This record gives sequence, C-alpha cells and structure tokens, in this order.
Amino acid sequence: MTRKAFWLDHPLLALLVGASAWLSLTLVRAPGELSVVWIGNGILTGWLLSRPTRQWPGYVLTGFAAGVVAHVLCGDAVAYAAAIGACGLVEVLIVAGFVRRLVPDVGDPRNWLRLGGIATGSTLLACAVSGLPAATIAIMAHGGSFMGELFSWYAAHVLGMVIFATTTVVVQREGLRLATLSGRRRGFLGSMALLALVVIAVFLLEYPLLFLAYPPLLQGAFRHGFAGLAVGVALLAVISSVATAMGYGPLWALEGIDTAGRIALLQLYVASGCLMTIPVVLAMGERKRLTSCLRDSEHRYRLLAEFSHDLVVRMRTDGERLYVSPSARDMLGWEPADMLGSRWSLIHPDDRQYQAEAMASVLATGRARTDTYRVRHKDGHYIWVEAVTQPIPSPDREGGCEIISAARDVTGRVTAELALEESRRELERLARVDTLTGLANRRQFDERMSLALERLRRHGQPLALIYLDVDHFKGINDTHGHEVGDRVLCEFARRLQDNVRAVDLPARLGGDEFVVVIEDADVPGAAVAIAHKLVEVMGRPVEVDGTSLNISTSIGIAYAYGAIDAKTLMSSADAALYSAKKTGRNRYCIRPPAEC
Repeated sequence: MTRKAFWLDHPLLALLVGASAWLSLTLVRAPGELSVVWIGNGILTGWLLSRPTRQWPGYVLTGFAAGVVAHVLCGDAVAYAAAIGACGLVEVLIVAGFVRRLVPDVGDPRNWLRLGGIATGSTLLACAVSGLPAATIAIMAHGGSFMGELFSWYAAHVLGMVIFATTTVVVQREGLRLATLSGRRRGFLGSMALLALVVIAVFLLEYPLLFLAYPPLLQGAFRHGFAGLAVGVALLAVISSVATAMGYGPLWALEGIDTAGRIALLQLYVASGCLMTIPVVLAMGERKRLTSCLRDSEHRYRLLAEFSHDLVVRMRTDGERLYVSPSARDMLGWEPADMLGSRWSLIHPDDRQYQAEAMASVLATGRARTDTYRVRHKDGHYIWVEAVTQPIPSPDREGGCEIISAARDVTGRVTAELALEESRRELERLARVDTLTGLANRRQFDERMSLALERLRRHGQPLALIYLDVDHFKGINDTHGHEVGDRVLCEFARRLQDNVRAVDLPARLGGDEFVVVIEDADVPGAAVAIAHKLVEVMGRPVEVDGTSLNISTSIGIAYAYGAIDAKTLMSSADAALYSAKKTGRNRYCIRPPAEC
C-alpha cells in the first residue's frame, strides 16, 4: 500500500465505522427501539486483520474516534461515548489479536477450518469481556436491567463481529478480483440481488415466511464461498433489522411479544442463517483446497512421470498395465501404448515366475520392494532393469489397490557384476586347483582334510588317506626334460582321477606327490582296493611324442577310526609310502596311525 493510499484508507474506515454506528444507534432510538447487530466493531476488526500489525494503532484511533462522534451525534455525552467506545476497542483488540497471533494468514484456505474455531472462540470471549463493563456503564448512565443490557450488548456484538468482520475481510481481499472478473462479478451480483429481493419481500409481508430467505442465502454461499456468506448474511441482517425497526415484517404479527422479544427472535433468525451457511462454506473451502492439492499433486506426478528417465508403470494387481511413461521409447524401444495390458511376454521367461511372486509379496505385505529382472527390447534383446514396486490406493475403485513401479536400465551394472562374479569364481577355482594337472591343490586338500577330520571327531566316520608318487620321476626329468615330465604328471593325474570314486578327493601336493582322501567307506578295505587298482593302472606305459615311457607308483595308506589330527595321519601315510619304496616300489603299504 502506497503512502497516499494509506492516508486515504483512514477516512474510508472512519466513514464506514461512523456511519454504521450512527445507523445502529438511530435504529435503537427509533419507535421500535430494535438493535439486532452492532456493525462498527466487526468492520474495524476485519480492517485490522487485512493490514500489517504495525499499522494497527492508527486504524484503532480512527475507528475509536468515528464511534465516539457517532454517539455524540445521536445525543450521548462525550464521556459516555468515550467509555462505551473503549469497551468496544477491548472487544476488537481481543478478537484481532487472537486471530493474528494464531492464524497469521486469514486468506489461506488451508487455515479456514482452524480460523473458524479460533475466531468463534475469541469472539464469544471478547464480547463477554467487553459486555460486562459496557452493561455497567449503561445502567449507571440510563438505568435499566444489568442482565438485559448485558444480553443486548452480547448478542448484538457477537452477530456483528461474526458477520461484518468476515464481510470486511472478504471485501478487502476479494473485492478487486470480483470487480475484474466480469463473469464472476455478474454471478455474484445476481446472487446477492436475488437474496436482497427475497428478504425484502419476506419482510414486507406479515405472513411467517422467514424461511424463504435461507435458500438464496445458501445458494450464494455455495456458489461464491466466503464472499457469498459474508455479503449475504450482512444483507440479511441489515434488511431484516431496518424493516423490523420500521414496523414491517412477520415479527410484528406475533402477539404478546415485546420489543426485547422481537430483538431476540430477529437475532436468532440471523444467527440461524450464519449457522446454516458457515459449515457449507467451510466444507466447500476444504473441498476446494483438497481438489487443488489433488490437482497439483497429479500435475507434479505427471511431470515427474513424463520427464523422468525411469520407466514408470501403473498396473492392476493382476499385472495389467494401465499407464506406461514415455521413457519406454528410449529404454525399450516400445511406444507406451504398445506396452499396455497384460504383456508378460515382455519379461524374460526365466524371470516371469519371480516377478509374479514379487508382485504377490508387495500386495501381501503392503511394503515396497526392489527387484532386478530382464525385459525384452523391441529389437529382441533383453535389458536388465532395477524396479522399485509398491502398492497404491486405486483412484478408480474405492478401497481397491493398484501397483506402481519405477524401473531404470541397469544392464551395464548387471553385466559388470556378472563378469566380476565369473572372474571371482574363476579366481576361486584357480586358487583351489592345481594348474598343471587340474586336480585339487594343497589348499583344497587341507580344507577337505579339515572337514573330514571334524566329521571323524563328531560322528566317528572312518577316514583313509592314500599317499602316492611316481617312481623314479627325477630320472624322467633328467633324461627327457621337464616338459616330458609334466606330461607324465598330467597322465598320472588323469589315471588317478579315473580310478577313484566320485566322492573321493584326489589332489596334487607338489612335484610328483599325490594324495587321495577317502570317506564314507569301509576302511582300510576300500583304500586297499583303490591302491591295488592304482598300482595296476599306473604300471602301464605312457606314450609321449612316440616314446613309450614305463612308469610305476608307490603308495602309502593310513587310516583312522577315532579322533586324530592331520599331521599324524599325514605322517602315518608318508611312513607307509616310505615302506613301499623301501621294499621295492610299484606296490602299496598300509599302516594305521598307531603304528606311526
């Protein structure tokens, strides 16, 4: 507000407060002496709530001075006018102060429900606080009944505050927009004109047709919200008050009702109009706010879905797609419309059951989950996607449920992870396999031996160990070279692998030393049978580049039925091998650990 507008604002406030106060006092002192509402305090309160708090002192003084002048012009003493005016200021400041502190923005529809409660409570309190000293001042100046004066003040000021504070706020905030929107302006003016005509007609007749004013009042509130409520109730109050004060209307047809009774009935009539329309306006305001929030939320959701690189899919619980975002073109090559419906064929056959179970889990638990699976590109190849799936309320079926999924292309990541896993497995395999012969190496042998000894200790499962090497292997290396020696070791390992059971573990410890771990067998019988077969098989010549090499093997066997450590068992098998070599080679020797 400019400085010029600020100073023009004060004369307008003084005119509204002063004129309304003079009109109310004139009606009170007319022949009927009827005062239904006190308008000035409501105008001043609405004026304050439409301005910054720092400007309040000037407006308060302007409103106070205008009220005092109106009282003086109607014949009241200056002291009396000032005292009554001060009581009115207390009322105004209580209501305006509470509302400003607790609901700073009275124009925000999100605050209207809270505003209604706070404004009503503060009004009831403020009118009671101001009514007590005002009633006392009135009976001291003019006599009369304290309770009568208090009730008259309280009822008139509550109605005036509720109706005209609201009207003032609405006019201050909506007046310019109503004037600039021609269609809305015509509709608003038409609704208010209809209400005014109906109220005038009702109060020109002596028939009890007061209820006819309520339908156009409700219609105005329904169509125009707080503007219709405020202006409509103000018209109802002003027209009914003036008409009744002038001796018109159905209330004068009632017999046995005095002036105070007519005042009370008219106040009840206006209050009923407020009670009918205020809930309608609050409900419509809340509905409008919720609709706006829903529209904004839907707009934000659509923006996110339409411009997101992720593939957003909304589907029924049976997997039928209802919405597919445009990112399907870039990610999968499909048009969104091509992916609608139940297109399970787009999911890799190996992943379909997994996806069906994932959807069932989301629906059963009500919690989101993340899954990785393959989806077919329009070109025919499959891409890996990582999708976050969660249940949402169905917008089409009340109480129903749907599923929304946001997926992103993670083919590069998954491919790298699979390659890394394959490399890890290969490294793990190489770390546990002898690179020359393909048999288990010492590391794998030690692991298997440790597990076998643990089973022996826990369950008494017998264990046998065969220790063998190639007879005169050093001579082969020295005579034919290490390359030939390696080929002999490979053939030796192949024969060893082919002549043990699938559950046994053959391993190369190093050089020409080999072992076989035997479990789940009748030891030492099974070990002896294997050793006998190995002596026979290993005795066959080995063909290397057209040269036939005669080889043989010496074998040592150790076994145990009870708890034993690996070192003792290995020492026993080594001792048995030594005995086989000492007694001529190309044979086996058996020795239990106790003999070692």
